[in-house]
Amino acid sequence: MTAISRPAGGAPPGAAPGEISSPSGIARVFEYRLLGYRRTYRSSIFNSFVGPALFLAAMGVGLGTYVDASATAALGGVSYLAFLAPGLLAATAMQSASFEATFPIMGGLVWNRVYHAMYATPIRPKDIALGNLAWIAFRVLLISCVFVLVTALFGAAASPLIVLAIPAAVLTGMAFAGPIAAFSATQRTVEKFNAVFRFGITPLFLFSGTFFPVESLPTFLQVVAWFTPLYHGVALCRGLALGTAAEEPLLMLAHTAILVAFAAVGAWATVRMFERKLVRG
Repeated sequence: MTAISRPAGGAPPGAAPGEISSPSGIARVFEYRLLGYRRTYRSSIFNSFVGPALFLAAMGVGLGTYVDASATAALGGVSYLAFLAPGLLAATAMQSASFEATFPIMGGLVWNRVYHAMYATPIRPKDIALGNLAWIAFRVLLISCVFVLVTALFGAAASPLIVLAIPAAVLTGMAFAGPIAAFSATQRTVEKFNAVFRFGITPLFLFSGTFFPVESLPTFLQVVAWFTPLYHGVALCRGLALGTAAEEPLLMLAHTAILVAFAAVGAWATVRMFERKLVRG
């Protein structure tokens, strides 16, 4: 494959010739994603904002009425709505980040090759990768803020610390976004995305503590849960939302550290895959 020529000159201090600084490059990629979202945001309103709110109402208020009548002791004495809301917050962050890390990444690398066009400018592959991850974090932040607001309107905010569940949800989303974006950068067709959602995202959504305590699962599944990022995201968001995080600070730190590790390794892998795709072709 013919190498893409890089414009020379104009590099700011600290950048290699023909390149711009990382913060500037990341900001330009983020701006590109933002401008694209401004044209298409209406189509995402239901899935990103309305859908999770309706799910919270149906499961938390509808089903929760029956659960509260007999099983609040198993939920730590809180209502099912209060128990469910932070779990759905983490799960929604996972789903939103996962979608943003699949089709849009492939679109830019394979379908319209806009990232190749960016690479023909002084923007580096690293900045393209991190700019996309920054955009995903911003999208998850928006969705998490709206979700927490809806939770408060439903009266399911058991503690003011629920506001801290917002960055916890963003961290949960990024624990998925990085690894999945790295995987997406290696794909040329969408077929394997179906497997990611069908055999990865959906089972995690159902069995990582979102709807019921993980402790009610068989022991071997409880062990498996510890190796999945959503379990840690749900536990962290729930501990903050219910105000119980201070009761087990070391456990909350462990959940946070594991999510940070997933996000950091995923970001590193995304950068490597973008470099391989754009530089080596």
